[in-house]
Amino acid sequence: MNAPLPLSTDSLRVTPEPWQARLQLGFARRDAKTVLVRREHLGPLRLQKALYPEGEAICHGIVLHPPAGIAGGDQLHITVDIGPGAHALLTTPGAGKWYRSAGAEGVLNQQLTVAAGGVLECLPQENIVFDRALARMDTRIALATGATLIASDMTALGRHGGGERFDTGRLAQTLRIERDGRPLWHEQTRLHGSDPLLHAACGLAGRPVFGSLIAIGDGLDDALLAACRALPVTHGDGAITRLPELLVARYVGERSEAGRAWFGRLWQLLRPALTGHPAQTPRIWNT
Repeated sequence: MNAPLPLSTDSLRVTPEPWQARLQLGFARRDAKTVLVRREHLGPLRLQKALYPEGEAICHGIVLHPPAGIAGGDQLHITVDIGPGAHALLTTPGAGKWYRSAGAEGVLNQQLTVAAGGVLECLPQENIVFDRALARMDTRIALATGATLIASDMTALGRHGGGERFDTGRLAQTLRIERDGRPLWHEQTRLHGSDPLLHAACGLAGRPVFGSLIAIGDGLDDALLAACRALPVTHGDGAITRLPELLVARYVGERSEAGRAWFGRLWQLLRPALTGHPAQTPRIWNT
């Protein structure tokens, strides 16, 4: 009997196919309860379950991406509809990771709609964009008159805890918010590895973490603005601006934990003022 030929390493190499994933969620008000009335998914995107840690009026949801990270070529699409009078809080179980790519772009596209009297709290944990990643994050939020929104995002460039910097790669972020089809907020971020803006005083000034929190709703008065501005920022810099129809908080620093902690304290002030409900921290944030 002839001895079997040894297998080459190349013969065992498998190139994973990119993920094509969709998640569609719908929330509606049924008497005094917010109910998850639509949950459809394709590929590895899930809503863990409808949770009610603070009573039936507010539905909490944890959006899961089981592969735990987005690689080159992955296409993720999330659609959320909040019906009249419904109130949902959506978050994630941990940091989103954007892996290095050999040439294809990874994409996260979000379409969020909030009807009159509806409330959406979109509060994911931070995104970590690895060196050599090609990442695109596009979010469009459509609000009706009388809708309330509290939304935040935090981005860390490179795994800075291990000394990695964002020397090569590309990050593109777009956020557009409309009310009844009228633009309220539109911004775009375009950063390349070793971009001068990463180190310029008018950019990130060498700090790898940045984020925004936006609040829209009745109750954004001078007293609330002053209370928010009185909250200290540790391990970084923060600033808050109130425009005619929204409040924007910005963070830049070395540590995503510090930015998230400051956003959390702002949320504890903003939530009762805009929604009438005291802030109750999602349990997943403490795990």
